[in-house]
Amino acid sequence: MGRTMILNASPRAPRSNSKQYAAIFSECYPFETEYFELLHKDPLALIESMGEFSDVLFVFPLYADGIPATLLQFLKVLEEHPPKRKPVASVLVNCGFIEPGQNDVAVEMMRLFCRRNGYRFGSVLRIGSGEAILTTPFRAFVARKIKKLAGSVATGKHQNLKVTMPIPKGMYIKASETYWANYGAKYGVTKEQMATMQIEDSKLGSDGKAGS
Repeated sequence: MGRTMILNASPRAPRSNSKQYAAIFSECYPFETEYFELLHKDPLALIESMGEFSDVLFVFPLYADGIPATLLQFLKVLEEHPPKRKPVASVLVNCGFIEPGQNDVAVEMMRLFCRRNGYRFGSVLRIGSGEAILTTPFRAFVARKIKKLAGSVATGKHQNLKVTMPIPKGMYIKASETYWANYGAKYGVTKEQMATMQIEDSKLGSDGKAGS
């Protein structure tokens, strides 16, 4: 219970969903929070700051069924250079799959790190459909669960929480396919091209957009 460090470990932190989730947490948390981003930051400076907080909330997206490389690299430094005072570590992880359980492996990776390095593991919020849910009326579902997460971190009564869009999986998949088909068409890429492993060909420029 006390000050909480919010650590955004997204590889695209300044324009990430994780940043939006962190902002909602800050609004709900009854005590002081301070927001940090891992991207392009000195990990040793962040670790030094970490020792000033009672809690740290790691906020990140699922990458290849696990934690993103930015977070993995930070944890390696954290293992070698722990802060003088180790805060309680909680996790907020989101994925593009509709099932929150897709985040389980990433959560267990964080839990294992904490167990091996002497950090108390706190609360967890697993978010499904994370790429889309913030732009729908279901945003309120996420906000309520983040409020519960904030309350559990504040009181030390830790919880294991999850949330996703309350819609059928088939409907979600169909909406996702439509979104990506339209996104590809915007840059001159067909659905058939996106379905292949040839993601870099003569029709795509070096920035991933349609080129000459």
